[in-house]
Amino acid sequence: MKIAAAQSVVTKDFAENGRTIRALIHQAAKDGARLVHFCEGALSGYAKAQITAPEDWQNFCWDAHADELNAIAETCRENRIFAVIGSAFPLPLPHPPNNSQYVISDQGEMTARYDKRYLSNSELEQGWYTPGKHPTVFEVDGYRFGCLTCIEVQFPELFMGYERLDVDAILFSSYGIGNFFQIALRAHAGFNCIWISGATPAQKAAQGPAIIVGPDGKIIASCGGTPANELAFATLDREDANYDIPLNKARPWRRSVRLGMIDSQKQTPID
Repeated sequence: MKIAAAQSVVTKDFAENGRTIRALIHQAAKDGARLVHFCEGALSGYAKAQITAPEDWQNFCWDAHADELNAIAETCRENRIFAVIGSAFPLPLPHPPNNSQYVISDQGEMTARYDKRYLSNSELEQGWYTPGKHPTVFEVDGYRFGCLTCIEVQFPELFMGYERLDVDAILFSSYGIGNFFQIALRAHAGFNCIWISGATPAQKAAQGPAIIVGPDGKIIASCGGTPANELAFATLDREDANYDIPLNKARPWRRSVRLGMIDSQKQTPID
């Protein structure tokens, strides 16, 4: 199946952000993608960038935000495409919102949501966001996806946890994917034999563009480094002969080794 990683301009006006997201969803569907994935805060804006103080969440217009999400969902339905949208999720006051990824199906339904679990000290202590608690896994056309966000790139156990949940790909949303993040995403993809889609805001593209990494740790698709709305496309195929070790051999082998099911003296090559 074909997926797209979005590199979209994020502004303080989430109505404008919504228009940008809908246009890129339409473009992704036109180019044959079954799923398109957007950056952290793509709709609502991101803390310390478009949201300039934690108190701003108290005056945030959540009704209008919901209207934009509904319009995006309708675009997904019309174009028969899944979309994963980075945006805040409201909680009862005085709690700050979750930093979330909304999963919208090709039927225009909100089918899942991932809430960022590991927050930075400032996000937590200054009251920018409330941490989530659980991983999120969903399926499209027989392929399983998990979600992670920004600073979570620094925790290998989160990527390994998704590998144990048998995901094929992780959708990594961040407000910027600089050089360190790019290297880390390539390593996590190779170590866990999974695809990783990395979405970033267009205004941060010069630090590192939106990318899609293959299960061998190589970048297989990339947007440009200019602050423009773009998409990177890649096809997920478990039987792709271009990978050094076929996924249907590598992943079960790694899993069995981790579980201690193979005696270290009796291991046999897998290729």
